[in-house]
Amino acid sequence: TPTTTKKTTTTKTTTMKVSAATLLALTTGASAFTAAPSSANTFSLRMSEMEMEMPEDPTPEPELPQMSQSLPFMSRPVALTGELAGDVGFDPLGFAKTPEDLMNYREAEVKHARLAMLAAAGWPISELFDKKIAGVFGIQDALDANDRAPSLLNGGLEKISPVYWVGCVALAAAIDSYGLSRKNTEGYTAGDLGFDPLSVYPSDSDGKEWMQTAEIKNGRLAMIAITAFAVQEAVSKLGVIDETPLFFKPIGETLREYANSGYIN
Repeated sequence: TPTTTKKTTTTKTTTMKVSAATLLALTTGASAFTAAPSSANTFSLRMSEMEMEMPEDPTPEPELPQMSQSLPFMSRPVALTGELAGDVGFDPLGFAKTPEDLMNYREAEVKHARLAMLAAAGWPISELFDKKIAGVFGIQDALDANDRAPSLLNGGLEKISPVYWVGCVALAAAIDSYGLSRKNTEGYTAGDLGFDPLSVYPSDSDGKEWMQTAEIKNGRLAMIAITAFAVQEAVSKLGVIDETPLFFKPIGETLREYANSGYIN
């Protein structure tokens, strides 16, 4: 009948619409599910490329102190960064203005320190043994009437043979020339002459720094000591071994000298 045919047509149309809607929904859903991973993968790849291109953060350098360690009321000299052994920021007159200046002054300091250590030991030894050695060889001793060693302040340098001074200058020139030839060697440090016959110089970096610090500290003390020897003898008119015999003579002899001089009753 017409009514039945109309209902059947309506039902078919409705069914086709539902099927079309369902197919569209499934297609859209599938597209949604397949598009998302593609975007995520692209984002991950871009992030990976950015991470590879981004440079690593450099290790921050330690901040240098603003004030000098040795003179806290003064600013730290710019060239004194604490890298050298024994560097405590002491340069009140500002001699070292550049790293090159600093290395030149360190070379000079090490040389004077080593010479002062030899002199600080040799000065009292000469006052103790010069007369005895001169007596053995039958020559005139170099000490004055008060048993003081020859020096600019004490006088007596004319007693020293010119041959000795020529030998000293020649030896110093040879050592200095050899030191200059080593400046271009790898790992060179100021004053490094490669002289270590007893193999006491450590091989590790911490040990090397400790040894360099010990040398420069003892050398600075020796420079002060040898200056004090010269001034003390010029003022007191006595040799350092007689002024402070406790450091240079046996305790028994020292006590006898003190007893004879009235220090001990």
